[in-house]
Amino acid sequence: MLTFEQKIAIVEEFDELTKKEVSLGRVNFHFEESLYDKKNVVYHLHPNGNGFVYAGEIEGYPTDERGMVNIRNFSEEELRNIVREAVDSLSTTPAEKNPVLEEWMNDFDQTLVLMREEDGYQVYAGEDLEGSFNSYEEAADFLEQEGFSLV
Repeated sequence: MLTFEQKIAIVEEFDELTKKEVSLGRVNFHFEESLYDKKNVVYHLHPNGNGFVYAGEIEGYPTDERGMVNIRNFSEEELRNIVREAVDSLSTTPAEKNPVLEEWMNDFDQTLVLMREEDGYQVYAGEDLEGSFNSYEEAADFLEQEGFSLV
């Protein structure tokens, strides 16, 4: 297990993070440039070696209800990787993480394009916006009800 000092040194390698002293000798590291409300990347790193990294926007890590992963027993490489992924995940928009650009066609060879943008899913006929939806499912339902199917 890495010591508190070793963990601090690794996290301090990330220039984009700001160290914040909290109670009981614990330390947080914030990512002020986060595109999300979440700014805490490293949370309550404690002198006993315990601490958490926010992985709520990352796949492949077992997180608690707050999206945190306990890093107590992480190796140097594991810690570096999860912190890098956490920062990257908070600096990437949902549309960049999971892009959607699909062509849908009806029986009359008319085409609509479904794409994910910052504020949801948009359906376009050429340059004209036909509809705006909060989820992919809503957009796909709309297209299917209008007689379109995915090409």
